[in-house]
Amino acid sequence: MNEEDLSVLDTVDILDSPLDAIELSEPDSATSPPDPEEMLLLLEHPESTQRIVAARAFCELKDERAIPHLINLLQDVCPLTRVSAAYALGRNPSPVALAPLISLLQQDWNGYVRKGVVWALGNSQDTLALKPLIKALKTDISAVRLWSASSIVQIAQLEYESVVSAIPPLIEALRRDAIAPVRSNCAWAVGQLCRELPLNVVYATAIDALIEALAEDQDLGVKEDAKLALLRVGDPRGLKMIEELEQEGWI
Repeated sequence: MNEEDLSVLDTVDILDSPLDAIELSEPDSATSPPDPEEMLLLLEHPESTQRIVAARAFCELKDERAIPHLINLLQDVCPLTRVSAAYALGRNPSPVALAPLISLLQQDWNGYVRKGVVWALGNSQDTLALKPLIKALKTDISAVRLWSASSIVQIAQLEYESVVSAIPPLIEALRRDAIAPVRSNCAWAVGQLCRELPLNVVYATAIDALIEALAEDQDLGVKEDAKLALLRVGDPRGLKMIEELEQEGWI
């Protein structure tokens, strides 16, 4: 997959990576979990298929001993190995993995890899990841932008200053992103962060943006997500606008 092929990812129909099952799967109680000792050895296997199997195993297993090996695999020549290692580091977050993950987000040509890195950075619970995630929201392909919004919430909600920094780029993407699912995820993200804010100008601006999306966005899915965000926040202005638009038959 070369740089020109990334345009294939930038469509609504394939925002999801084929590897999403890695990040969403739960252990199967009917089967035994992978043997961590065996998987640790396979992380250094000369065959890429075996390294991938091992990296994916640590998407289920949590073992600090795997972290240095997974960090090394972020530089693997095989993109499937790199993305599997990124997801595994999301399951095994560590401060020492933060800088390598940020570097990979900034440099890797493969959109699926960058998407996995964004997910892992969200799980890092480290505010140093916020600026790279905001940049990805502004500049990357749609699949990465969509997941960046979710990861920004995970990081930003840790500190008030981070919430204040995250709200403006999320609002900008909510208003201007060309891909409706990205705007929808930004509406959800803005609503989540509003719940962390006092009633100040930042909060009011965020509510204005959600009301604007509810009233003006051309996509019904975005409208619905903006509505749900306002309902969850429970802002009186937002609730009043929802009531008025429903009475007028606009939503």
